[in-house]
Amino acid sequence: MSAITFKPKQVVKRLLASLSPRALDMMIKRYGLGESTDRMTLDGIGKSYGITRERVRQIENFALGTIKKSDAFKKESDVFDELNKLVVSLGGVVCEEDFLMHIAKDESTQNHMYFLLVLGDKFKREKEDENFRHRWIVDDKVSMKVHDAIRDLYKTLTHEDLVPESEIIAAFLSHLKDVSEEYKNEEITKRWLALSKMIAKNPLGEWGVTESHNVNARGMRDYAYLIIRKHGSPMHFTEVAKSITQIFDKKAHVATCHNELIKDKRFVLVGRGLYALSSWGYEKGVVKDVIAKVLKKEGPLAKKDIIDRVLKERYVKENTVFVNLQDPKMFKKTKDGKYALA
Repeated sequence: MSAITFKPKQVVKRLLASLSPRALDMMIKRYGLGESTDRMTLDGIGKSYGITRERVRQIENFALGTIKKSDAFKKESDVFDELNKLVVSLGGVVCEEDFLMHIAKDESTQNHMYFLLVLGDKFKREKEDENFRHRWIVDDKVSMKVHDAIRDLYKTLTHEDLVPESEIIAAFLSHLKDVSEEYKNEEITKRWLALSKMIAKNPLGEWGVTESHNVNARGMRDYAYLIIRKHGSPMHFTEVAKSITQIFDKKAHVATCHNELIKDKRFVLVGRGLYALSSWGYEKGVVKDVIAKVLKKEGPLAKKDIIDRVLKERYVKENTVFVNLQDPKMFKKTKDGKYALA
């Protein structure tokens, strides 16, 4: 089902009919309403006509004013009412790119919709800045509260945080004060979050700070970290490489993946080809190092207790632990049959 009942191109064609040939040509070029969907700059149009960019701006403003005073504009009031209702239904403030994609996939129709938004008195455009994307607003009060809530949410996140979507929505809504309950549904909340350039979602559907490697993954190591973290337990490097190719659509060679995992402190080898995250409490070192660490921390222990503790750190066979305990340079057996550091 289409998001709108009218045909944008036909509406715009009727609205442009009141313009002079030169003004019409300029508007078509400025908003990409012709065969070319490229929107020309004021400078570009000025050069093609041999006039200044300021003069082009004057002609554009005059043309928009002419359209708004025309009978055709009055006749299309239902179109602007429908457009207004649509923006309200999507949250009262919408990200420009997402909104136009919601209306149509082709750029030409999107350009015609954009032109209608420019013409409509009820629509206000906020330009992109360092924190937010281009957006259109029909409810100033809601817009202000949404922007404040996004800023407040951003302040609570560290660069390491990765939050499931349900939790980020709940956290965002906890910062959103005095907004109508009808707006507080998952779809609208996600549209509001999409306004932000500070907070974003990674390909695994987890949210965090945009500039974080966890959200804006920049290479094999970052992809591997996200894959193993999502998996929740150690993974073989061949599986990691396979998952990177499937989920991130990046060709991950097994050998390259293995080399990257070895080099990065975020990963620990815990078995034959098995890697875990160091943030899970695993530490680097071979089985002997792990035994030594356990005994240094806890003192002499029975063989079974040592094996139990090592198996929490390493995915190896029990016999492997026992064989390593036989190294007389590192370990000795006490009179009561326990093992201690030599």
